[in-house]
Amino acid sequence: MSAGRAASAAAELKALMSRAPKLTLAVAESVTAGHVQARIAAVPGASGFFLGGVTAYTLEQKVKLLGVNRAAAKKANCVSAAVAEEMALGVCGLFGADVGVATTGYAEPAPGDGVTTPMAWWAVAHRRRGRVAMIFSGRVECPGEPRVAVQEIVAAAVLGELVTYLREWRAGAM
Repeated sequence: MSAGRAASAAAELKALMSRAPKLTLAVAESVTAGHVQARIAAVPGASGFFLGGVTAYTLEQKVKLLGVNRAAAKKANCVSAAVAEEMALGVCGLFGADVGVATTGYAEPAPGDGVTTPMAWWAVAHRRRGRVAMIFSGRVECPGEPRVAVQEIVAAAVLGELVTYLREWRAGAM
């Protein structure tokens, strides 16, 4: 995603989060190491909806900060749809946010873990009145991409999915 498109997606995110009923957002990152938060915070006025985020790179921090199930995460080396979903829900709780997004994956091949292509799972969780209203996740593969490009691609993907979801939710389609 180009810098212009990334800024446009973040600006649309701000508009969608700021409409009544206003929503708040928190981010839990692993593979993207702050790239999602940087895109969101680059928009003037982001503090009106963005509560903050956490980069939880290790199993211990995912468990401690985000409530990820240790045994299940350990089996998947912390990279699965379920882990991403738990991270998204956990960051909602940690920050008291209405919406949480999360990323976890491999920014480069990890042959020892059976990973030949950089990939990531992302998730979006939406809470209403403290209860889970919606949670969904997806996978992004980045064959041949270098580490930082993978981080940018995954950050763009999760923000794009969040914007799409919020558009549909605001339109009453969800």
